[in-house]
Amino acid sequence: MADSNRRTVFSTDPDPEPAPTPKGKAVPPKQQSVRVGIERKGRGGKTVSLVTGVTAAPAELEKLCKQLKNSLGTGGAVKGQVIEIQGDQRDKIVAILQGLGYQAKKAGG
Repeated sequence: MADSNRRTVFSTDPDPEPAPTPKGKAVPPKQQSVRVGIERKGRGGKTVSLVTGVTAAPAELEKLCKQLKNSLGTGGAVKGQVIEIQGDQRDKIVAILQGLGYQAKKAGG
């Protein structure tokens, strides 16, 4: 590619990509298909359990994350629409989520 074709493009839009927000009414837990998997790559050898598929407002995700962290005695965080819990806690997380009424399943090996 020629150097004459490379140039910086600027935008005057203050928010070029708005954050995705859940639309419509909140889906009850019984109708949500939640997957609990693990991830080891890119984390310095540490294992993290990932909870995906929960469709809720960010405040509700934080509340669910806090409940999981307190029940398991581990750390964790919410990143986007994914809840990250430290360690391989898949079986325990699935049991807790099923107790709360979610349709939770283990994902991955």
